[in-house]
Amino acid sequence: MIKKLLILVIFFMLMAEMTYAKTTQLNYKATFGIFGTVGTIKNTLTQNAKMYTIKTTVKLAGLAKVLMGGQVEEYISKGHIQNGLMVSNRYTMTSTKKEKVVKKEYMINHKKKYVNKRYRKWIKGKLVQDRTDKLKFYAKDDLLTLYFNLGYAVKKKGKTYLFKAVGLEKQQGKVHITVPSDTQNASYKKDLGTGAKLYAKALIHQKNFRKKKGDILLAIGQDGFIRKSVIKDVLMYGDAKLIRTK
Repeated sequence: MIKKLLILVIFFMLMAEMTYAKTTQLNYKATFGIFGTVGTIKNTLTQNAKMYTIKTTVKLAGLAKVLMGGQVEEYISKGHIQNGLMVSNRYTMTSTKKEKVVKKEYMINHKKKYVNKRYRKWIKGKLVQDRTDKLKFYAKDDLLTLYFNLGYAVKKKGKTYLFKAVGLEKQQGKVHITVPSDTQNASYKKDLGTGAKLYAKALIHQKNFRKKKGDILLAIGQDGFIRKSVIKDVLMYGDAKLIRTK
């Protein structure tokens, strides 16, 4: 009898937490230079005072879809709220392309400050690879929380911040975010438009850029979420843009 009563109490506690949960839908359109629209990104953020879940689905379109074999990617971040910011506990990346599925799972141990990464690959439904490694760095963020926290994590203008996020092992998780001063905003507005709450620039290192490093320009809307981002002059094809549609 006591056991059943405890189960009922836990159930109603969970229901109460879900009642106060807020869901935000953020959708984006991706364009790439001469190729036009190359894909869509759908984000669903569900959060309450204690926990959050972010689910992101990336689908290619047009020529990009043909070249990449109809590849679909799904990202899921789950964690807790700390000092008003999302802190990742678990981050999952799943890529599906024809008969191949690749899944990367990151489990973040905040108490002991380490991250375990499990990598699995299936071909035609058969598991062909399964390994678990410990990352060489620890981070509270993953790529999704870094993106969604940005409008609240950076406040001072004319300053460069250093963040770390799992999912960026090639650069030891490091991401430099520069927030320009008001006098430096003109060049950002030219690419991102006017009326943003905040402008910023993220420095990343990827081989597919014309140079060894690439800058992502970001415009953060009045609601604290990114409304547009631009990567300038990718290879020889022009700018890559991400524009919020919802």
